[in-house]
Amino acid sequence: MAGTQTLNPADTVARVRGYLVGLQARITGALETVEGEGGAHFLADAWSKPPGEALQGDGITKIMEGGRVFERAGCGFSHVRGPQLPPSATQHRPELAGAPFEAMGVSLVFHPRNPYVPTVHMNVRMIAADHPGQAPTCWFGGGMDLTPYYGFEEDAVHFHRTCRDALVPFGDDKYPRFKQWCDEYFYLKHRSEQRGVGGVFYDDFSELGFEQSLAMTQSVGDAFLKAYLPIVEKRQGTPYGERERDFQLYRRGRYVEFNLVWDRGTHFGLQSGGRTESILLSMPPLVAWSYQRSDAADSAEAALLQRFLVRRDWLSEGPGAAQSTA
Repeated sequence: MAGTQTLNPADTVARVRGYLVGLQARITGALETVEGEGGAHFLADAWSKPPGEALQGDGITKIMEGGRVFERAGCGFSHVRGPQLPPSATQHRPELAGAPFEAMGVSLVFHPRNPYVPTVHMNVRMIAADHPGQAPTCWFGGGMDLTPYYGFEEDAVHFHRTCRDALVPFGDDKYPRFKQWCDEYFYLKHRSEQRGVGGVFYDDFSELGFEQSLAMTQSVGDAFLKAYLPIVEKRQGTPYGERERDFQLYRRGRYVEFNLVWDRGTHFGLQSGGRTESILLSMPPLVAWSYQRSDAADSAEAALLQRFLVRRDWLSEGPGAAQSTA
C-alpha cells in the first residue's frame, strides 16, 4: 500500500506528538493574546484513560468560555490507542476493519461573540493501524474551514489564499483537490446547504510517503493562525445588535446539526469510546432553531445563503473585487 511506514514508537510517534502539543500551545496562547487584558484564559484539563477502558491514552483539553472576543473556544490534543478501528475510520480502508490502532491529533473550534467574526474549525491528525504480523499502515488527515454568519468576500479570499499557500510546496494539485473535498465534506445533505465558505480538507492521506505527508500536515497546522487571526482582528469591533445576534444563534444550529449528524471525527470519537466532553468541545454555548425562517431577499442574512454558502472558486476573486454584504 502506498505510504506504508514501519513506525519507530520511540522516535516517530514522539516526534509527531511533540509537534501537536506545541501547536496546541501556540494556538491557545495566540487566542489569549487576542482576548487581551481583562479577557478570558484557557482552562487546561489534562486527562488519561487507564487500562480497562475502551481506549487507553491521554490528552489535554483546553477550553475558554465567556471571553471578551470568544464566547467559547475549544482546542484539544489527544493521543489514544484502541483494540480495533471504529467503522467511521475503515469505510475507505476495509482491509483494516478490526485492526488495533493508535491516533493522535489536535482539533479546535472557536465560536466568537461578535456575529461578524466567523466560527472556525481546524484539525490535524495521524492514525496508525496494523493487523498482527503486518507492518503498520499510517495515514494523515486534516484541514480547516470557515463558517461566517455575515459574509465578507475579502475574508473568504484571504482564508483560501492562506490555505493554498500552505499546500503549494506539496504539489499544485493539493489545494484544488482539498478545496473540493472540503466543499463536499462540510455539506449538510439534509438541508442542501454548505456549512460555510469552506477551506481545505483531506483524510486517509499517505501518498507522499510518511515524511512528506507529515510535513504537509504540519504546514496546514502552522498556517491556521495566519488564516484566521487577521479576520478576527478586522471584525471583532464591528457594532451589532439583537438582530445580528439572533441570526448568529440560528446559524449556529446548522453547525450543531452537521457535527452530530455527519462529522466523521465526532463519530470516530464516540464509536471508539473517546472522552465525550473533549469530543463535544465543538458545540457552541448558545444556539437557537427557528421553524422555516425566512429573511428578506435584499438582507445581509439572505446574502449569506445566496452568495456565501455556495461552492465558489474564491481565489478567482481579485483583491479589488472583495465586497462586504453587511
